Amino acid sequence: MSQEAFPSGPPSPDDLRLISDQLAATRLLPVVVISRAADARPLADALAEGGLRTAEVTMRTPAAIDAIRALAEVPDLLVGAGTVLTRAHVEQAVDAGAAFIVSPGFSPEVVTHCAALGVPVFPGVASPSEIMQAFDHGLRTLKFFPAEQLGGAPMVKALAAPFADARFIPTGGVTAASLPGYLALPSVLAVGGSWMVAPKLLDAGDWKEVTRLTAEAVALAKESTNAAA
Repeated sequence: MSQEAFPSGPPSPDDLRLISDQLAATRLLPVVVISRAADARPLADALAEGGLRTAEVTMRTPAAIDAIRALAEVPDLLVGAGTVLTRAHVEQAVDAGAAFIVSPGFSPEVVTHCAALGVPVFPGVASPSEIMQAFDHGLRTLKFFPAEQLGGAPMVKALAAPFADARFIPTGGVTAASLPGYLALPSVLAVGGSWMVAPKLLDAGDWKEVTRLTAEAVALAKESTNAAA
């Protein structure tokens, strides 16, 4: 899904709903650190075989932009850019075809520039003050980062109490074992995780294992969501 899906100007409710609905469908967002752009297409295939059509490619490696560009060309794949720290990062990611932006913290410059380009952004928050800053900018879907280190699911539950309109994407240190605790919370839209796309698996080209872990995570997410309903 390329940037052409989003006209310039603030993201419309339909834009945000499109992203949110796809994330909510599986409630999982693979967080990818990729060292070779050539691995992007086999990664997309492995994720799809496991039941996922979403990916966040972190801008932590020189290959990230080319990988986003390759993934943006895959039909029905929703690809976003993560670890976006600056206005320049936003421009590079959107130019490559990122459909949404994820940042580890709250940067007014990043958020404002995403709005100017018409691209949904999920900034990272770790405290009530940061959530209030995000609310002041009209944002309601937020990355909670680093989730496990900040107290995990109990902390998300505590933050959700005074911020009933917030939807969280907990990311950071999440594992298959801790996943159900997050998905039991109605305030959690989706969970970001890297265990199914660990860099060592990508570097080894172990796409079968990526598919296996992805399918396992999808099944676990579905079971956890149904149990919480």
